[in-house]
Amino acid sequence: MSGLEQFKDRNVSQNYYKVKIEPYPKTGWEKFKRVVKRSIKLELFVGLKITLMEMLRFNIHTIQYPKEKLPIGPRYRAVHKLLRLLESGTERCIGCGLCEKICIANCIRIDTKVDEFGRKIPTEYTINFGRCIFCGYCAEVCPELAIVHGQDYENASEQRAHFALKEDMLTPLDKLKEQKEYPGFGAPTPAADKLIKKTPLAY
Repeated sequence: MSGLEQFKDRNVSQNYYKVKIEPYPKTGWEKFKRVVKRSIKLELFVGLKITLMEMLRFNIHTIQYPKEKLPIGPRYRAVHKLLRLLESGTERCIGCGLCEKICIANCIRIDTKVDEFGRKIPTEYTINFGRCIFCGYCAEVCPELAIVHGQDYENASEQRAHFALKEDMLTPLDKLKEQKEYPGFGAPTPAADKLIKKTPLAY
């Protein structure tokens, strides 16, 4: 056959291998004979063998949470973090309000003021985690890489309105050296450390 002839041939059952299927037992005696037959052939013990081998290995696959925690992927969108400038320690946030505007869950609230240096800074920054869907838009749109998704995913609360204040998300000054640059949404490129150190210290 050539061309489309092989596809037009409807006799497709010529190369099939027919499986011999025993008729389903109807009486109790036939069911009993089938159980004995399968037991003698050791079909029952094939699955038990695998179970026994796993038991003898003594491999514990259970994670003892919260003492043990699985590593989180670098692009995992967990609780937000507000970062500081590495060289001066000032807040990266310039109060542009893009994160508040793009938030589709309408859970970000930001109030700003102008400081003595003429720089616009946020006075209040809150995120309602009861409404937040952790989409990552706020971190993706931030021009200063001020807000990112951190690695803290334990944000359960007994309150319906679970807010995170700026003081809770902002990196403390005494832990500035421990600040991580997350390779997920809103994080610098791997070679950004060299570029950040070259930025001016005036602000």
